Amino acid sequence: MAFLECTACGSKFNAFPPQISCRNCGGMLEYRYDYEKFRAVKFTERFSFWRYKQFLPEVKNVVSMGEGGTPLHKAHRVIKNTGFTNFYFKDETRNPTNSFRDRCAALLVSNALDLGCRSIVCATNGNLGASLAAYCAKFGLACYVVVPRNVDMGKLAQMLVYDAVVEEYGEIVDDSLRRVGEIARETGWYQGSFELNPLGLEALKTIAYEVFEQMGVPDWFIVSMGSGGTLYAVWKGFKELEKAGKINALPKMVGVQAEGCSPIVNAYMWKTREPVLKTKPFTHALAIWVRNPTYGVLALKAIRESDGLAVAVSDEEIFTAEKEIAKFEGIFAEPASAATYAAAKKLANQGLMDKRDKIVCLITGSGLKATDVLQALTKKKKTAVLGLELSTKEKILRMLSEKDAYGYQLWKELGKVMTRAAVYQHLNELLSKGLIASYERDGRKFFKITKRGVKVLQAFDDLKLLLA
Repeated sequence: MAFLECTACGSKFNAFPPQISCRNCGGMLEYRYDYEKFRAVKFTERFSFWRYKQFLPEVKNVVSMGEGGTPLHKAHRVIKNTGFTNFYFKDETRNPTNSFRDRCAALLVSNALDLGCRSIVCATNGNLGASLAAYCAKFGLACYVVVPRNVDMGKLAQMLVYDAVVEEYGEIVDDSLRRVGEIARETGWYQGSFELNPLGLEALKTIAYEVFEQMGVPDWFIVSMGSGGTLYAVWKGFKELEKAGKINALPKMVGVQAEGCSPIVNAYMWKTREPVLKTKPFTHALAIWVRNPTYGVLALKAIRESDGLAVAVSDEEIFTAEKEIAKFEGIFAEPASAATYAAAKKLANQGLMDKRDKIVCLITGSGLKATDVLQALTKKKKTAVLGLELSTKEKILRMLSEKDAYGYQLWKELGKVMTRAAVYQHLNELLSKGLIASYERDGRKFFKITKRGVKVLQAFDDLKLLLA
């Protein structure tokens, strides 16, 4: 039922082996079907990835680790705090290796087994490598992963613990893709890279099928973009549901990129057909750090065809969104995923999106994989604690610079926000550094500031003046 068709010249090819480039014009190939047959298809399997097997290219070896069937959360606390009324998160962190790429791994490994392949090679900036490594380990295939120098350590740790062979090549995934193409041609290994195997799109389109079954068709569907493939895959899924006569409306697609790496957004804003590349792109959201997006043209087509939008958000907006999603909804999203929520708030504030509309944000992967963010959070926490300690000691010094006082008196003047024992600990540390001195009066131990303490206060004032 499935066949490959060139998106440029319309040439048709057999479904297998999967290939990405048209032999006639070099255009991109994608899977197409006899959509009339889809009309008779009913979803009867349990709610999981393979429930949609009849909407996918045929595989004989169906492998699974429990992927798909992920929850769609109505974000009640986000709604309460932002003014949205129908806001949802599609939570792909609930997949076996905590990302949406497990859908790809299930289909790719199934196809590799069908074709008699024993080794899979892929280029990845993180999630796909972790997924393929796990599925290959489970089903007895060798996995060779090429990663860029900049990759989330949590994802790399997954690849290594699943016993994948990992090669570092280039600064970003664009470089790794060139290397993995060479390896696949030299070895004949199965090509598992999302950008080089059209089955990846087919796997991710099932996200649209699930959302349709969970809530119907949303007004807006927000997706982060690296290669642009995920957004296009979701759009493809909804379009196929329409062709199968199962829906009569389509969502508006919103593509989100980081401001430091936004070739697709630039093309949308400047009304060009091709992504607008930046010489040295950069973002801390490593999963969407892609200079030359393979599916950029198709993602732009989907955005425009759906009457959607493309928006760039700053790394600071992404980081804030990540914390809010965790704080309000208990979902720890990786930075690239959090960008969708940041974009929703931005577009609503600009009046480009009605807060009463049904809005779905795709959360593609877990923040537990992005250990650089965890380190930043830990560092910030330590800095905050240090700042609190300095603030308390500074307050004590300022009180003593005005008049001598005893411990209980200082505790009351500090507002009783800590235990008396904590106040005495601060006093003992100030005593040990020679910033205050103590003396007895009327049976009480009084404290007073020393000349050295006065100099420290002056240093505080100078520093604040410098930073103002």
